[in-house]
Amino acid sequence: MIGQETIQRIMDISRIEEVIGEFVSLRKRGSNYVACCPFHNEKTPSFSVSPSKGLYKCFGCGESGNVVGFLMKHEHYTYPEALRWLANKYNIEIEEEQLSEEQIERNNERDALFHVSEFAQKYFADLLFNDEMGTAIGLGYFHGRGLTDKVIKDFGLGFCLDEWDNFTNHARKSGYSDNVLQKTGLTIFKDDGKCYDRFRGRVMFPIFSVSGRVLGFSGRILSKEKQQAKYVNSPDSEIYNKSNILYGLYQAKNYITRLDKVYLVEGNIDVISMYQSGVENTVASCGTSLTIEQVRLMRRYTKNVTVLYDGDSAGIKAAFRAVNMLFEEGMHVRVVLFPDGDDPDSYAQKYGSSRLQEYLRDNETNFITFKTRVLADDIKGDPIRKAEVLGEIVRTIALVPDLLERTEYVAQCSSLLHVPETTLQNELAKVLNRKLYENSKHTPDPADKDLVDHNGQTQTQLSGDSDSDTAQSDISTTKVEAFQLNPAQNQEIKIADLLLNYGNQLLPEIEKNENGEDVTVYYSVAQVIVADILADNLTFADPVCQIIFNHCAETLQDGANTIDMQFFVNHPDPTVRNKATSLLMKDLHISDKWAKDKHIYVPSPEEKLQLDVRESLLNLKMKKLEQKINSIDSQFPYASSDDERLMLIAQKMQLDKIRQNIGVALNRVVG
Repeated sequence: MIGQETIQRIMDISRIEEVIGEFVSLRKRGSNYVACCPFHNEKTPSFSVSPSKGLYKCFGCGESGNVVGFLMKHEHYTYPEALRWLANKYNIEIEEEQLSEEQIERNNERDALFHVSEFAQKYFADLLFNDEMGTAIGLGYFHGRGLTDKVIKDFGLGFCLDEWDNFTNHARKSGYSDNVLQKTGLTIFKDDGKCYDRFRGRVMFPIFSVSGRVLGFSGRILSKEKQQAKYVNSPDSEIYNKSNILYGLYQAKNYITRLDKVYLVEGNIDVISMYQSGVENTVASCGTSLTIEQVRLMRRYTKNVTVLYDGDSAGIKAAFRAVNMLFEEGMHVRVVLFPDGDDPDSYAQKYGSSRLQEYLRDNETNFITFKTRVLADDIKGDPIRKAEVLGEIVRTIALVPDLLERTEYVAQCSSLLHVPETTLQNELAKVLNRKLYENSKHTPDPADKDLVDHNGQTQTQLSGDSDSDTAQSDISTTKVEAFQLNPAQNQEIKIADLLLNYGNQLLPEIEKNENGEDVTVYYSVAQVIVADILADNLTFADPVCQIIFNHCAETLQDGANTIDMQFFVNHPDPTVRNKATSLLMKDLHISDKWAKDKHIYVPSPEEKLQLDVRESLLNLKMKKLEQKINSIDSQFPYASSDDERLMLIAQKMQLDKIRQNIGVALNRVVG
């Protein structure tokens, strides 16, 4: 394990512009560097590197992070591998932390599992080419599927003899323990002490890690016994979890990166057949339905995926199930369906490599269009079924994170289904609102309470006394309010922006000392913002902004004077990480031409920081008040008595008074 102190030394000495400069041609622009993004094709540079902040950000594709994140993304390193690369570059000796006995034992066991898996792969591969039975049955099967010896060796294929314990006895003689054989699943042990080879009588497909280590196996039976499963896979172990692995990724990863595209198929043979046909950027899920972990693994190499499935109804349903997860992770999804009865392997065997590649090119379509056409065939003039199809299509479009993509899909579906775009847009807005509501539930917004009226008076219990609160609570339970998008979102993001970019900068404040004299004291931007928001007991509807605020507040309350902004850049939640990096890397600067050519002086953000902080806090409170006033307005139709209406009027008048005072403080006329 790399010690935390060593990690900090590596991060402190690493210069992000030097590291990225080894892979990308950087050009100086102001205090930053720019380049064409290495993660997507572009002609105009939108990739920015900030040495002062130690961050990179592409304003085209959105990729962002620190120096370690760049190496992990660009070179496909793991976190420890990226740290070791940096340590080697800057001649930092890595001091490994002393492992506990439990950690040592676990690592030794993992090593043993890796060793026996690699031993098994070599043994099965040797039997395939050098054993009479292996050659006749196993190699004969692969040759019958049209595979060449080269591709068989590239994928490490093999054969397990159809004997009860041939492999187990061979492994025991080579020094491997029963415990290791059992944990890898290579051998099955019964309660009576007897054991047998899990994969006996099967051709073997080893499953490799991204770095090429053998993790497990998939074995296909060649006999036609109906009692036997067609495929048997290694059970999950310390080194193998089928939900986290893509078959063929080790062989395909470089091609995926180079072509910026991956083909997703259903089976192992499909992967190998595609590879042999010149479509090397192909992977499959390992003996399971596609998982979110597998989608994220693909996304490390590309955002472009084409799903290949059989053309029968089962293949279409499988494609529908898989694609939702792909969309949710921001993948650009296309689909190819093969003629009914064919799959990538059978099509390649029938027509050859050239026809296969031609078929993929000519029959690829975006998934939304494909799904719309498939479901449209099922409408047949039935208005109820048409409404159901529209709902299903809209729910799929709602999974697409990118606004422009969603808009384009709506236009395409409108044309195919002969439905006005506005109808689809309205339905899409409803789905997105529900989704946003479900994802951002938070504690009730205390904008109701303790807002300062900015004439120096504190308004406690803006919603009235305790009896009024009870009455209002009763009213709220009688109806369900329609969810609306967060109207204060821009103000919340602005507060998070100030905390991240200027949180540690000091602002002067005039205060009275014990003698009644004016003295200047200094508070950080974070201290001013945190104190003001806590005093008014406000919360954020945007969950990421709330996380940023909470950390700043907790840090200051624990006695620290400064906020470590790297906490957000390295945050375990990618949503927080991406939002924080985007705010920290805003590529905004004032052109010198304003002063030089136009003789107009524009103050820098730092020069107007104090005013910016004050106005941002007031604007946030104004929006929160407006939300509360709108909420009260919406309750009038549901008031069941004059007393309830009078109570709501009193609450609204109280809130309006505070809103007017905030408007005065902002030099704004409030209607």
